[in-house]
Amino acid sequence: MNESTNALGAFLRARRELVTPLLAGIPDDGARRVPGLRREEVAMLAGISADYYLRLERGRDRNPSLQVLESIARVLQLDDDHFAHLLTLVAQVPRQRRRRPRKQTPPPGALKLLASLTQPAFIENRYFDVLASNSLMRAIDPRLAVGGNQLRDMFLDPAEQALYPEWANATECLVANLRQAVGTDVDDPRFIELTGELTLASPRFRQLWARHEVRGQTGGVMRFDHPQLGELSLNRERMSIAGANGLMLVVFHPDAASSDADTLALLASAATAATDPSAPLHKTQEHA
Repeated sequence: MNESTNALGAFLRARRELVTPLLAGIPDDGARRVPGLRREEVAMLAGISADYYLRLERGRDRNPSLQVLESIARVLQLDDDHFAHLLTLVAQVPRQRRRRPRKQTPPPGALKLLASLTQPAFIENRYFDVLASNSLMRAIDPRLAVGGNQLRDMFLDPAEQALYPEWANATECLVANLRQAVGTDVDDPRFIELTGELTLASPRFRQLWARHEVRGQTGGVMRFDHPQLGELSLNRERMSIAGANGLMLVVFHPDAASSDADTLALLASAATAATDPSAPLHKTQEHA
């Protein structure tokens, strides 16, 4: 069975392979043919039979009790996000193949709000497609334009990778966020197309996707290494757009009275200036 027909088994197997005997507190005899824990070790530590755990991984039993799931989650050291994801996989059965979803369009009100913002911002869907962005956002990252996809750019575009000094961490978050956003919709044609393309084209994506990490999308600090302005650190906020089927408004803003605020103001001025758009952009030097 593949992931689309046995999502529970794929998740359990991937998470089992990440838990070493040392982490689980059991002796390691050194003669292991598989990474992580063996199935029988998970079963023993969870207090269930090895045969029953095997049935869970192979998709022959899709309705374990909450107590069993909690025991397995403890052994696999799942955090709250991963345990919540595990619960969504229980009793899932194969569904008819769905048609490709229609192209999403942000609501007019959300587009008006985006246009009024003085901070860099864009609108994304759950596949990390960029559906709209303002000029200041594109001045920071030109690839965050309508029609772009953050996953493709982050994993396949060297220029995008150079823009993010913490690229390794950013890719981990993106993949874990995608897992959380898609949930059990593993038969979604858009999801299949995107993950299939990236699995073939990017060893980094292939490695992260196989780990089945799940993480909710939250705010935080994002660092950029702008090719003309240098380092820029901005706070990132993500807000759900009501009634828009999972669309999110992402806004970046600097700390007040910071050097990042000054840099962003300079960039905003250059982005809106029409006098000489071809002029190079440089930080001004302050003199005592």
